[in-house]
Amino acid sequence: MIEWIQVSGSSMITAEAYDQETERIYLRFHDGAEWWYAACPPQVWQEFTALGQSRGKYFHAVLKHKPSGQHSG
Repeated sequence: MIEWIQVSGSSMITAEAYDQETERIYLRFHDGAEWWYAACPPQVWQEFTALGQSRGKYFHAVLKHKPSGQHSG
């Protein structure tokens, strides 16, 4: 079961989650779509969620280039 964390201050993302077992980051976007991004070891999650990190900039620079798929909740 995914434990979503609400995101505030992002114009792109409303919630995020991380599954350390599968090394997947899950994102919920403002349009309600939920996607997962694979090949994300803990260091990637830590960088993505670092204080002051722009979620959108990190997404475009790193996550969107990872294997991904739509999450069906």
